[in-house]
Amino acid sequence: MDALTIHEAAQTTGWSPRMLRYIERVGLLEAERSEAGYRLYGPAELQRLRTLRELLAEHEIGLGDLAFALRLRRDAQLRSATEAWFEAQPERPADVPADDWLRFEQQKHQKLLEAAAARQASEPKTPRVPEIA
Repeated sequence: MDALTIHEAAQTTGWSPRMLRYIERVGLLEAERSEAGYRLYGPAELQRLRTLRELLAEHEIGLGDLAFALRLRRDAQLRSATEAWFEAQPERPADVPADDWLRFEQQKHQKLLEAAAARQASEPKTPRVPEIA
């Protein structure tokens, strides 16, 4: 098979090797692999990368937007939860007086932020290992 390495594909397409790895990691494209495990980009992959760039430019979206759209297509639970959130209307809890609703929401946000900070602080700090090929 005639194919380019990741660095050759990066030169050809204008995507950096790092972005090509990201595109693969989020599921937008899967490159073939050599026997040694190196990514190989043939004409089909190059065409997908070209049309990907055109799609992003035409609709003024980023790779993250498209990756999320792909997740929505593949994950019915996420799709359902997202649709429910779009349809939901803000509603004051019955046990919270109207005068206290703002304070109630502020306190809930503060608790969420504190919990997120505690989770992040308790996660083990592991050095990032560079990805090869």
